[in-house]
Amino acid sequence: MGKHLLINVVPWETRVALLEDTTLVELHIERGRERGIAGNIYKGKVVRVLPGMQAAFVDIGLDKAAFLHASDIPGEEELPPTLAQEGEVDAAEVVPPAAPELRPIEERVQKGQEILVQVAKEPMGTKGARVTSHVSLPGRYLVCMPGTRHIGISRRIEDAAERDRLRAIVEAERPAEGGFIVRTACEGVTKREIHDDIRFLTRLWARVEKQAEASAAPAVIHQDLDLVLRVVRDVFTSEVERLTIDSPDDHARVLEFVKGLMPRLAPRVHLYEGVTPLFEQHGVETKIARALERRVWLKSGGYLIFDQTESLTTVDVNTGRYVGKKNQEETILRVNLEAAKQVVQQLRLRNIGGIIVIDFIDMEKAANRKKVFDALQEALGKDKARSNVLRISELGLVQMTRKRTRESLEQLLTSPCPHCGGTGRMRSLETLAYDALRRALREAAVHTNSTRIALRVHPEVAAFLTERAPQSLEALERQAGRTVALESVPELGRDQVEVRLGG
Repeated sequence: MGKHLLINVVPWETRVALLEDTTLVELHIERGRERGIAGNIYKGKVVRVLPGMQAAFVDIGLDKAAFLHASDIPGEEELPPTLAQEGEVDAAEVVPPAAPELRPIEERVQKGQEILVQVAKEPMGTKGARVTSHVSLPGRYLVCMPGTRHIGISRRIEDAAERDRLRAIVEAERPAEGGFIVRTACEGVTKREIHDDIRFLTRLWARVEKQAEASAAPAVIHQDLDLVLRVVRDVFTSEVERLTIDSPDDHARVLEFVKGLMPRLAPRVHLYEGVTPLFEQHGVETKIARALERRVWLKSGGYLIFDQTESLTTVDVNTGRYVGKKNQEETILRVNLEAAKQVVQQLRLRNIGGIIVIDFIDMEKAANRKKVFDALQEALGKDKARSNVLRISELGLVQMTRKRTRESLEQLLTSPCPHCGGTGRMRSLETLAYDALRRALREAAVHTNSTRIALRVHPEVAAFLTERAPQSLEALERQAGRTVALESVPELGRDQVEVRLGG
């Protein structure tokens, strides 16, 4: 399956699309005023310690204090969360056989203490950033972990001989202090390239330490690459057949970056100079619009329904137009198998994290439930985000979690509806119309000396009352005992009502 990276750069935002054949599988967006801070290193000051939560809040110079959990403080000897969340490394590769006993957070950090932290999760909604003291610096082929001595190998490198070769090279080349994770992109590279990456990361950490010593908290110590170069570093591997970018300046920047880090991939970098915008040329704009839709159609004729709340996401699988050719169980199995793959693809594209419940269509046979579960697991194996899946229940429900690292596509590209308050539902015209009549009746009961009622409502509500419920207006006049004049006011919202009483 051919992979193609498209990078669209305009002054106000940068967008990156990863296509597998013609399917959009990942979308990354960074807006000029909202550059991501994940991966940035800060010198912060502890402003509050919460023993009951085994956590602390750290001022890193942002609007909201960052959240630091006890498990993210050195001494736990575990895989840094920034690496685990990418699914890059098998935790078993780096956790030592016997970890030291945990100490409560109040014995490890105190209010007012200055501490070096790295952002593991972007601020989301009302929550501040999540930070860790397990600082890690990603390079092209390796990730440097200054606080450890471990060497880990990406779980995606499966060849045992290659894993042994890479481990031996890193063991021989690394400095006395610091551990390393061998990234997937390191597979097949030369000893010289690995050596250069180690030297680069070692020097970078030395600069970070020097900057931290000279800075007063809160302060930014190190900023990760912008979206363009970060994607080139992390996503542009030998599996990507072509990288196309539509900005001449950024094309030159990317080409210089690639020639320095991975010269063999430089011929795959292309500048797009077409008249039709890059994303439109490849049909990406339409695909983005579909990624925001609640309903996702399957090729079989079935469909998925995505519902996102603050705490969880539910995915409902339906047979839709598909009626099958054999029997009902076979029909349901086919839709569920297709749905399993499509659900994972949509989770990646929409960047949905947290708790996810998938409601597959009920299957009577346990063997069929296992087939669907195995298909889901196989699809998740291609997803970089770490996930945990429970067995499919007899009701066809699968409960899972997926690591949440940044805002979902829905959160990034949409805002709550001002009319429905973000519920996705609005009060019907009938409900709004009868509420207006009740409001007029209440006002009339209070102002008994008036002889006329002016009922001012939105045009849609006025049209409903005059065309579909004229008898209701007549009933209002009889019950209120006075004349009612209905006024259509475009300036009013659908649910706004003004009642004016006159003599």
